[in-house]
Amino acid sequence: MSEKKTFEHVIHERWCKGCNICVAFCPKQVLTLRNVKVFAERPDLCIGCRLCEIRCPDFAIEIREKGVMQPKGKDVGDIDFDLKPEAHHD
Repeated sequence: MSEKKTFEHVIHERWCKGCNICVAFCPKQVLTLRNVKVFAERPDLCIGCRLCEIRCPDFAIEIREKGVMQPKGKDVGDIDFDLKPEAHHD
């Protein structure tokens, strides 16, 4: 018998505006809003369908399978989005 896959919910609270879209699309009612931000209330029920991740207009939620290596690179939460490109001077 195979082991049940478990999933981690990576929530970028700075980006979450509490629109409730991810909560509405979750077929297992894993997510809820807490203090106007998404929260994984019942993560053990997650089936990893990623509907919440796909539907989030602000990319505020990621679903990762526990025990699976993630691609290397910067974590999106570490990026400074306030950086402005410098003007090109020709």
